[in-house]
Amino acid sequence: MLIMIANVLDANNLQSLRDNLGKTRYVDGRRTAGREARPVKRNEQVDRADPLLAVMQDLVVDRLLANPVFRMATRPHVVRPPLFSRYEPGMAYGSHVDDAIMGGMRTDVSVTIFLSEPDTYEGGELVIESAAGEQDVKLAAGDAVVYPTTALHRVAPVVSGERLAAVTWVRSLIRDADARELLFDLETARHALFDRLGKTPELDLLAKTQSNLLRRWAED
Repeated sequence: MLIMIANVLDANNLQSLRDNLGKTRYVDGRRTAGREARPVKRNEQVDRADPLLAVMQDLVVDRLLANPVFRMATRPHVVRPPLFSRYEPGMAYGSHVDDAIMGGMRTDVSVTIFLSEPDTYEGGELVIESAAGEQDVKLAAGDAVVYPTTALHRVAPVVSGERLAAVTWVRSLIRDADARELLFDLETARHALFDRLGKTPELDLLAKTQSNLLRRWAED
């Protein structure tokens, strides 16, 4: 399931992050890549030793967890501290799949939050591969895309400008991607019906069904 989420970060959040990113030290992004991804990764990332990193990580994780669509789409159990990446002209990240285990945590869902406005850089699309083909994603600053960690994906070469992004991973309470999608669809339908009809016996039955499916599938 691939979902775009608008306005995860507001203008004040973005300004704070950009101010801090302008003060941080960047290092070769290959330091955090797995063995097979390392040869195709050409970007820079904020140094893990930088004292501003934890402040930026806390802000992004807090805003993600405050977003109801993110919570519905991912059912988060643990959200990894984000990485902050910078792509300048000529930089790219070739086709790869994210590590299944990071820091001892299973990764189920990948999240990219765009920090640069799309008209400030050329290229740099996040390209997500699936059986249905490829999907190019290039969103407004502050928007996020949520996609399965199992998917092959890449960042197209940046031709001009600067692409800033935050990337993180989620261990979901619901391991199975199909089950997560079913629960997301059920909750989306429940909210829409409640807004239209108010509380009804039929909605109570849907709520019971969703709760019992969540109870059946959740891993704590």
